[in-house]
Amino acid sequence: MVDGMFDQEFIDDNMNSFVNHLILNLQVLLWGVVIFELVMLFCIFFDQAVFLRRDTIFQVRTARKKVALTFDDGPSEFWTPRILDELKKAGIKATFFMVGFHVKKFPQIAQRVLKEGHIIGNHGYAHSVLLYYTDEELEEEIKYTELVIQEITGYKTKYFRPPKAWLGLGKKKIIKSMGYEIILWSLNSKDWVPFPHGYMVRYIVRNIKDGDILLFHDSGGVFKSRGGDRTQSVLMIPPLVKELRKKGFEFVTIEELLSDSKIS
Repeated sequence: MVDGMFDQEFIDDNMNSFVNHLILNLQVLLWGVVIFELVMLFCIFFDQAVFLRRDTIFQVRTARKKVALTFDDGPSEFWTPRILDELKKAGIKATFFMVGFHVKKFPQIAQRVLKEGHIIGNHGYAHSVLLYYTDEELEEEIKYTELVIQEITGYKTKYFRPPKAWLGLGKKKIIKSMGYEIILWSLNSKDWVPFPHGYMVRYIVRNIKDGDILLFHDSGGVFKSRGGDRTQSVLMIPPLVKELRKKGFEFVTIEELLSDSKIS
């Protein structure tokens, strides 16, 4: 009888311990979900790049109504050609910050970008977060990406955009010593969310300023550098061009924008 009571107490204690651990784990999981959702909301409605603009070019001060469209993470075998088609119809040039791995995988598309008069920028080889790189690793990746792009297109890159804009001041000095200008942006379309293209157009038209650098993507999703749905980015181009031209804006490459006036 006593043994039975001890057995029951043992079972009850273990059950209580299990329930307590289960509740604790559920609480941790719930808080994790909440924190993740808050981070995602922050990223969607606020651009973290504003904290990282020091020692970069994100806008150009100019008296002329010029802006630059930029596209990150390509080339994509599916979306980049469609974006190029729309840019050609509109008669405008843009700047494409390319991932070295994607250039190797889709060389003909990278070549087409350059052939049609657009500028290619260096976006690293694997779209890695460069904050965690050693100085040597950073220099090696940029040089290797530069080599890949040059071997495939014949173009030597001179503009660099860090993935997600995450880059410390020390790393920026190294990149500049390599002869690169570091290019961020002043207006983020948030096309990776993706918002409907009409919303993106209205947001940009409402906030556009002379010398703005606009961020879009021709590849990548929320958590990966390849794939993603860039339908809204493609659909956005015709109405955006129409509305900004109504306001007197001209679309130029980063190179043209920088040659025009004083850097912010």
